[in-house]
Amino acid sequence: MTLFQTSNYLILIVDDMKQNLESLGAILRRVGYKTALASSGREALEQVQIIVPDLILLDLIMPDISGLLVCEQLKADPKLAEIPVIFLTANREKEKLLDAFDKGAVDYITKPFDMFELLARVRTHLKLKSKQEELKKALLVRGKLVKELEELAITDPLTGIWNRRYLYKQAEMEFQRAQRYQQAFSIFMIDIDRFKRINDSYGHTVGDAVLQALVPTVTSSLRKIDSFGRFGGEEFLLLLPETDLDTAITIAERIRKNIEKLIISYHEKMISITVSIGVSSYKLEDSTVELIIQRADAALYQAKNQGRNLVVADSKITI
Repeated sequence: MTLFQTSNYLILIVDDMKQNLESLGAILRRVGYKTALASSGREALEQVQIIVPDLILLDLIMPDISGLLVCEQLKADPKLAEIPVIFLTANREKEKLLDAFDKGAVDYITKPFDMFELLARVRTHLKLKSKQEELKKALLVRGKLVKELEELAITDPLTGIWNRRYLYKQAEMEFQRAQRYQQAFSIFMIDIDRFKRINDSYGHTVGDAVLQALVPTVTSSLRKIDSFGRFGGEEFLLLLPETDLDTAITIAERIRKNIEKLIISYHEKMISITVSIGVSSYKLEDSTVELIIQRADAALYQAKNQGRNLVVADSKITI
């Protein structure tokens, strides 16, 4: 629990009566609070832009700008809206208190002031404000943690790209969109050729480095609307919304050639790789996205059988 230290708080006192400013300031400073004084509503509005107090004691009736109007303007400013405002009021002014609370006041103190009541109410509202700030910070931290956990749940930990779970979710969404609007939609299956040989020859650490190096080479050819992720092992899945088969084949060839040129350096080892890519596109008769993925997988299998380092489209095969 945070220890309440009066010296940590600055209180702005606003009153057009000099005697009230002096007496209130003296009471508050005596117990350790820092104070700032304003003798008019206009001066108060100018000061809060500079000092941003933790609490405001505000006279209800003032000649230039009324306390109600000052409070209303404070609450309209996002930077100042959460500063608690306690109104200072005479007994004859109590009928205006309903308006004061409507404007955003948290409490009121009746003149002449009772020192213990004043200090108790000030302390209560400062502690409430402090607790609210702590709660907001805790909620912000919690929100960040929830977001991080959500990202971890859909991200491949090795490569930092989407995992299989997220890819299936995105694939289903893109499939439904393609069905609804009769839009083109293509899927790639990308597999690193002879990846087992890399692991066997250099070890799994080098194999991991190869998987990581592949990612920027692929993503450099993609748009923001595309989704790229690790499907499993050395196999990757790429979703291309609004992309027909011919365009998808062109993109796949570009990716294949870029990877073919890639040289991966790892602890003085220079490794080059190739990939095989199976390409498939949405067809009107497709009832599930799984059918498109199956065709891409079958096309990938054909690319492997035909010698690897190839792009094969599902239009050239039957499954």
